[in-house]
Amino acid sequence: MAAQQDLSLNEKCSRYGAAQSIASVISLNKKFGENVALSDISFDIQAGQVLAVLGANGAGKTTLLKIFLGQLQADSGAVRFGAYQPGDAGMKQQCGAMLQVAALPDNLKVKEHIELFSSYYYQTLPYSELIAYAGLEHLQHRYTKSLSGGEKQRLLFALSICGAPKILFLDEPSVAMDIDARQGLWAAISALKQRGTAVVLTTHYLEEADALADELLFLQEGKVAYSASIEQAKSQLGSSLIRFIDTGTSLDFLSVPGVVNVTREGPFTELHSKQVCETLRALLQHQLPLEQLSVRRPSLEQVFNYLSKKENGVLPLVDRGAAA
Repeated sequence: MAAQQDLSLNEKCSRYGAAQSIASVISLNKKFGENVALSDISFDIQAGQVLAVLGANGAGKTTLLKIFLGQLQADSGAVRFGAYQPGDAGMKQQCGAMLQVAALPDNLKVKEHIELFSSYYYQTLPYSELIAYAGLEHLQHRYTKSLSGGEKQRLLFALSICGAPKILFLDEPSVAMDIDARQGLWAAISALKQRGTAVVLTTHYLEEADALADELLFLQEGKVAYSASIEQAKSQLGSSLIRFIDTGTSLDFLSVPGVVNVTREGPFTELHSKQVCETLRALLQHQLPLEQLSVRRPSLEQVFNYLSKKENGVLPLVDRGAAA
């Protein structure tokens, strides 16, 4: 039996861990008593990629991050990060993490925190870059106890990237941030991505995942229910919204090519279309008297809502290689 399990894991190791992958999770399983937290989780993380790990509360996101960071031990399976295992000193030197639950001493200044954390790493980002990424230039000499919730989040972000990480884990990073701080954080994450940093992002703020992520991993009851690029997920599971004021037509909009649903909001007619170009072409061919016409692309919120509906069940994995 053990030999069969090893063979299965070896087969999965041949599927994951491609040369361009910076890290791989291979057939992870974790239970807490009778509760299954993770069931046969496998995926790759690429350099210069933002992977959004989404799912409802209790889906397994936090357990997955804790195993990757060495805070929990998996029951079976493997995590590959070069030659390192989760919790190894070498892996810690190349990983950064900003978790939901974190406490900082109140009697240190922002600058002192950053200098202290930087001293833990062999390779670091320059101090000037750290405070610029986190938007802390005017807060360097403030004590932690005088920082607002959003300012503390910015400091935690700076600490997570002190070691110039090859892979960065961000768990609800923009909580308590105002709009300006959030936009600054997104710009910093995008800049790190351009430098080749891999980012694993968990968030309930879907606009954040939509703005930052390249790939989606959707967990449901401890399993990977769906995996695809963000654009592929939107095209498969979302729909474009064509909105206009219909000044009078007898056309059955559900018969228009691409239209999957018709809704109305006040004077506006809304067509939900899977083939927006075909739908618009048909509307123009009918020469309809449409006013205030607008088109909105599919959103990640639509995808999340679809995947979260229990009646849709667990969807098959999308082959990212084939999609590319």
